[in-house]
Amino acid sequence: MPIPEAGYPRTATHSPRVQVVETTDSTNADVVAAVTADPAGWPHLSVLITDDQRAGRGRLDRSWTAPAGTALAVSVVVDATMIPPAQRGWIPLAAGAAMTRAVNHQLSGHGGTAELKWPNDVLVDGGKICGILSEVVPGSADTVVVGAGVNTRMSRADLPVSTATSFAAIGADCDDDRLLADFIDGLAKTLARVAHDDVDRVHREIEKLCATVGREVTVSLPDGSTLQGTAARLDAEGRLVVEAGTIETVVSAGDVVHVR
Repeated sequence: MPIPEAGYPRTATHSPRVQVVETTDSTNADVVAAVTADPAGWPHLSVLITDDQRAGRGRLDRSWTAPAGTALAVSVVVDATMIPPAQRGWIPLAAGAAMTRAVNHQLSGHGGTAELKWPNDVLVDGGKICGILSEVVPGSADTVVVGAGVNTRMSRADLPVSTATSFAAIGADCDDDRLLADFIDGLAKTLARVAHDDVDRVHREIEKLCATVGREVTVSLPDGSTLQGTAARLDAEGRLVVEAGTIETVVSAGDVVHVR
């Protein structure tokens, strides 16, 4: 049952539509279907929120589930018509950077530090606290749905893998409304900079946030091969440049492991 704007007044100041559902299989799937059926009803920065997502998806079609009430799932509509096609690779990175900053705001005074792992995971002290999945709406190449799953009140015992973490696991509180308001606001501002051809500034800011740059990495590529080397930098389209000896490889999609 949809509950418009319930419990999210701050978020509603940054979004034209805030819809909360008690439970769903996937907020991304719901928003893709809703935008397809009624694009005018889901304008830029509209959001769907739940704390009980039963069949979420991550990159490489991994499943993402959590006990009810322990994680926050949100999907955001992005109108990409304002962004040149060549620069749309910055959309998921903009989302990752916005969530990294939003998590850091929550951790102020706590001592933990959030960092961006390319392309759009958020780590706190090396543990994954948030994953983001961006997908183009089928039949509407100019509309992107950005989904984020944040581990909020998940106990250590409930964490799905040893490399995950949560606000609760590190002893921090999370104000869900403030977190999402900061996320939407940050995403909107970064996308506006990309749209207004301030990509160089966005490039510098995201590269500075990105903990992957400068690290030794192993990258599992979509074709099943593996790449090892140093993550040297992000290129002008937000892709990861990996150096292995004298050879540079540009990675547009892949699963990255920080070696050290």
